[in-house]
This record gives sequence, structure tokens and C-alpha cells, in this order.
Amino acid sequence: MNTDERRISFQHGLLEEFRLAGIEASAWVILPNHYHFLAFVPDFDKAASTFQYLHGSTSRRWNLEDDLVGRKVWYRYSDRAIRSERHFYATINYIHHNPVKHRWVGRADEWVCSSIWAYLEMKGRDWLEDIWREYPPRDYGKGWDW
Repeated sequence: MNTDERRISFQHGLLEEFRLAGIEASAWVILPNHYHFLAFVPDFDKAASTFQYLHGSTSRRWNLEDDLVGRKVWYRYSDRAIRSERHFYATINYIHHNPVKHRWVGRADEWVCSSIWAYLEMKGRDWLEDIWREYPPRDYGKGWDW
């Protein structure tokens, strides 16, 4: 499985595992070396065990595929509480524009493994542009992002 196929597979697994855990995804992006996931989490213990399961199963599968058993695939997990409406929408913008920040693409809607496509379909480009202007991410994540 190549890197693009792995990202797409991981995205489907991520969304399905959290759906099964009753955790509602709000935004996500899967990049070659990390991902961001914004969700409403009613039970942090359930979220932590879901991350642990997902990271463990994908690490094992990818290591077996690459004949590299024991390689560390996932390095850390952290969570942040959303403090306000502004923080929520700035987080969505940050997530959707992360592939641009890391120079994987020139525009956020050029990245396939992202919830931006669901937002474009459900809310439209004008809505996304409005929240970008109203809630810019600026230096969001500085000091803890990759």
C-alpha cells in the first residue's frame, strides 16, 4: 500500500472507529507525517482507548507491510479543550489549511484527506471563506504543532 492509500485508509478507519465510539467528528486532515482531528468528546477515556486501538492496529499493519516490525509510527497524542466559538472555528480553519502550512499543496481544497470536502458540500465555499475571514488561525498551534 502506498502513502496516499495509507492516508485514505487511515482516514476511513479514524472516522469509523470514532463513529462506533459515539464521538462526533467536526474536522480532520491526514498528512504524510501527522494528522489533526477535531471532535466532540463526551468521554475522554473512550477517546483515548479509541486512539490507542487505532494507532496500535495501523502501526502493526504498516510495519508488517513494510517488513519493519517494531518501528514507531505514532509519536504522541494530545488534546485541547475548545474554549469558545472563535476557538472552534479557528481550529477548523487551522486543520483545513494545515496541508498549505506544511507546503504539501498550494490551496486547502487541493488536499484529498480532509474534512474540507464535507464542508464545501454541506456549507459551500462562501461559508468557508466567511469563517476564514472572521476566525483566522493566525499563529494557532505555535509551540505545539509539528
